[in-house]
Amino acid sequence: MNKQRILVVEDHHLLQEAMREILETEGFEVFTAGDGLAALDMMQETCPDLILSDIMMPQMDGYEFYEKMRENPQWVRIPFIFLTAKGDRDDILKGKALGVEDYLTKPFDTQELLIAIHSRLKRAHDLQTVTETEFDQLKQHLIDILSHELRTPLTYISGYTELALDDVAALTPETLQEFLVGIKRGADRLNRLTDDFLMVVQIDTGQAEKDFKSFARVHHDLGTIINHTTQYYQMITHKKDIAFVVAVDLALPPVKLHEGFFSSVLNRLIDNAIKFSRQDSPYIEIRTATSPQWVQISVTDHGVGIAEEDIAHIFQRFQQIDRDKMEQQGTGQGLYIAQSLIQLHSGKITVASQPGEGSTFTIHLPIVEEIGVRSEESGVEN
Repeated sequence: MNKQRILVVEDHHLLQEAMREILETEGFEVFTAGDGLAALDMMQETCPDLILSDIMMPQMDGYEFYEKMRENPQWVRIPFIFLTAKGDRDDILKGKALGVEDYLTKPFDTQELLIAIHSRLKRAHDLQTVTETEFDQLKQHLIDILSHELRTPLTYISGYTELALDDVAALTPETLQEFLVGIKRGADRLNRLTDDFLMVVQIDTGQAEKDFKSFARVHHDLGTIINHTTQYYQMITHKKDIAFVVAVDLALPPVKLHEGFFSSVLNRLIDNAIKFSRQDSPYIEIRTATSPQWVQISVTDHGVGIAEEDIAHIFQRFQQIDRDKMEQQGTGQGLYIAQSLIQLHSGKITVASQPGEGSTFTIHLPIVEEIGVRSEESGVEN
């Protein structure tokens, strides 16, 4: 088993050698440097598992060394302990504000030093293990979902295309229409998949937040926007024999809104309501309400519902409930995207659900108190 490597950055030669002896006796591999610059050069060749560093050093002190070290993404996870004769409260607070894992003062107690080192190394190992486990689970989840979500629409497209090409001259208009509908169904599903992944990238990279800051504005016509967004679903639900009730107050308070993001969220919630509606009770309601701080837009279905223990997880990415029991188109990113976009509005989405009875997803948007609105009575600006 490889020894764990510790880098000791200390300009006092005798103390440096004393620490080397203590740590090597404990079974560590020890590297030493006399200041921050020398330590950075050494780390280019050998990456330590933990760093012990003095603060007051020539060339580059401990604070500057720490900041430079953390600029390298490969070194961000390395535990860092300040070991210094300075024990002033301000120095300790400065070290902690930078993010240093621990702070020990000289003259140090050998046992205290070793306990600090072992605890920080164990913590780093535990974090690494959790990260690797989560990453492995994410990869497997992604592979499982994409293998299904990519294959299904491609099967539609390739299958109907091959059937058409086999004997295109003999196809009746009705059969050709059926093939084209199947091809379009597959293409639409691939488009949704692509759009979802692009939106996740925009959210994770901060681009969605930049877009919100650039294009969001105060809207006094939220009710009209909701009605406009739901018009498409009036046709869809009619074809599926689903009762679709829209009860929206047109005089809702003003909210700051990115109209495209909000419509995307509402679309996703309605799509879910349609997807999980029970055949024996196909009924969906869109309603609005207000409280002193919020405008609330709720989407209610009388569908399969969600178990209480699952509600806490449904806004996580790639999360789907009972996928093995139900055919659910999509990658499980819809609610993650919806919650993320509403959070850009300083809002939230809440869920109330009963298994077998249905679910209500409610968007909460903060009411905007506009400043500088002209008073109709006085004719002056407040």
